[in-house]
Amino acid sequence: MFRRTVAAMAAAVAFKGSTGLADQLFGRVDFLGLKAGDQREVGGLKLCWCPRGRLLMGSPPDERERRHDERQVKVTLTHGFWVGKYSVTQEQWSRVIGPLPGELSAGAGDDFPVYNVNHAEAELFCRNLTALQRASGALPEGWEFRLPTEAQWEYACRAGTPTATAFGNRMSSRQANFRGDFPYNGADKGPMLGRTEKVGKYLANAWGIHDMHGNVFEWCRDWYHRGLPGGTDPDLSSAKASAQRNRDGSVSRVRRGGCWADKGWPCRSASRLRFEPERRADHIGFRLVAVQS
Repeated sequence: MFRRTVAAMAAAVAFKGSTGLADQLFGRVDFLGLKAGDQREVGGLKLCWCPRGRLLMGSPPDERERRHDERQVKVTLTHGFWVGKYSVTQEQWSRVIGPLPGELSAGAGDDFPVYNVNHAEAELFCRNLTALQRASGALPEGWEFRLPTEAQWEYACRAGTPTATAFGNRMSSRQANFRGDFPYNGADKGPMLGRTEKVGKYLANAWGIHDMHGNVFEWCRDWYHRGLPGGTDPDLSSAKASAQRNRDGSVSRVRRGGCWADKGWPCRSASRLRFEPERRADHIGFRLVAVQS
């Protein structure tokens, strides 16, 4: 119904001679996904559709190894969005930005995730990619690439699941890249690579998204607060003044997903950790979303 309505609006505008606006309206509606897990590719990046919906964000009191900052809140996302099927890779970084941001100490190759990237550099990648793909016509006006909010990240990670991970309440390193000698919640011990792995080597979640658990932590756009943001389309990217202070008085952005160098519990869907935005490490990268601006 929504597509037909917008298409009719665009046709009416075109009939009156304003073809630029008509093309813009058609471009926006044609860029939407129809159902969860729909896929498209923009500028060499594969994307999966996350439809608008509701999310019980955080973890229940009885979830094993949960932390105090995961108290559950209700979230409504009023707009669907595209999320990267994979973390941004070293090849994609080189193509959009140029030289890699740091030493390749934890895995090297075109299909490995980019890491040693700080928050500002990840945001720069998103802005540059937006400009490039708008210029090419692949990204419609009114859409932009950016880092996900915490709510968008967890919504995409869960893909409709209420369990501790997208694969259930246990997880071994055969399902995600983390320290296999510390599986989550009684799962069998598994391999420990001691480095990143190529993106997409592990099972995708129900919406076709890979590596939301493990491999590299992923930056979110939100400033870290002690409690999760609830409500409608929560976005704490500008809420620096109210962010939780570190011991030295600094503030942090949020990182999500766990990594190759960590145990299984930080790989849970609700797990959230802080990281100062200027820092970089060989266990942190990022994944982008395409949203209506």
